[in-house]
Amino acid sequence: MGERTTGGPGLRASLFPLTGPLRFLLLSSFLIPLGSFMVLPFMSVFLHERLGMGLGAVGVVLAVASLVQFSGGIVGGALAERIGLRRTMVWALVVRTAGFTGLLLALRWPPLAVWALVLTCCGAALYLPANKAYLVHGVDDARRPAFLSAGNAALNAGMAVGPLIAGPFVLSSPGWLFAAVTALFLAITAGHARLPGTDGAHPLASEDTARPGLLAGVALLPFAANALAFYLHFHFQHFLAVYAVERASSAFYSVVLLLCFTLVIVVQPLASGLIRRMPYALALAVGFTGLATGSAVLAAGTRAALLAGGAMITLGDIVLFLKNDLEALRRSPRSDAVVFGQQRLAAGLGACASGVLGGQLYGLGERAGHTGWFWLLAAVQCLLLPPLLLTLRRRTARLPVSDGDHEGAPTRDDTDGRIPGR
Repeated sequence: MGERTTGGPGLRASLFPLTGPLRFLLLSSFLIPLGSFMVLPFMSVFLHERLGMGLGAVGVVLAVASLVQFSGGIVGGALAERIGLRRTMVWALVVRTAGFTGLLLALRWPPLAVWALVLTCCGAALYLPANKAYLVHGVDDARRPAFLSAGNAALNAGMAVGPLIAGPFVLSSPGWLFAAVTALFLAITAGHARLPGTDGAHPLASEDTARPGLLAGVALLPFAANALAFYLHFHFQHFLAVYAVERASSAFYSVVLLLCFTLVIVVQPLASGLIRRMPYALALAVGFTGLATGSAVLAAGTRAALLAGGAMITLGDIVLFLKNDLEALRRSPRSDAVVFGQQRLAAGLGACASGVLGGQLYGLGERAGHTGWFWLLAAVQCLLLPPLLLTLRRRTARLPVSDGDHEGAPTRDDTDGRIPGR
């Protein structure tokens, strides 16, 4: 295959020319997180200060919402396999729009805010697997990393810009803010309803056979690697804020986040071809080493260490998250939407474990007066836990995965290098 002898198509050649539906989908990949992150990052402040909820209750609500948003993706993938990608995206956006409408109504009836937040997370869980599957539908294997990384870049750009726009208004004028976000989602939903449908129901989902379970056909090693990557990443996601604000300021913490978002937006699309060609074992080693190095640097606690550590962790994430998705697509016989849903479930399990275990460890360090030790312990975990994946690698070595785990190598189930249903 050409990918083994050349560098493969460049980023521009991989992405262009774009069809109208794909241009709209990439624009939506920016607008949806833009609207969402005009609201969701401020929900703890909004629930506590505006609606008067206790911090303990706020923490429980946010934990449940996060778990639903990540792990519910496996339901979204199964739904897309059953009713189609476009219909799933439309219904998901209807649910999410209803959630933002509920937040607007919660200004008059505060208890509705909790249910509205959970509803928006349900919509996100249903939407993302279908969105990613639609983005790569009919795209050959060599171009898939470019499309996935472009979608990730658009998503991170929206996440970065949303809070900057909404910050001044979330407490002073939340009604206008929620109304604007609701109107934005109504427009996006209408646009999705006009997208062309996708052809090709997956063979496993035919009427003549029993429907497979949600985890049937899961690619075990990429699933476990994704759970572990998100578990280690969410040490950074959950606890950097309190660590950075204590040593610098909230404004400097925002600078660190902006750097991390920028790296994802710029680096991942440019590096997508290299990540695709990288052997899976090497990608895991590079990614987890980046997480370990960045966590160790954070332990220094200086402003330079916060910037450098955040950058190293983000570079490790760029390799791990993209390569795990690509490898799961290659190894699993299920449809793309189901594979993405399974990977979201792994992410949710890892994030949940990080919140529970990481919170206990950070609390111990805080009580001991040495929170820097939390990051050193995280770095140790980044080095010691990944070798456990080797046991899964040995178990899956008997599967028909050839050519040193290079991305794109056909398996026994491939037809002309393509996995059925893709």
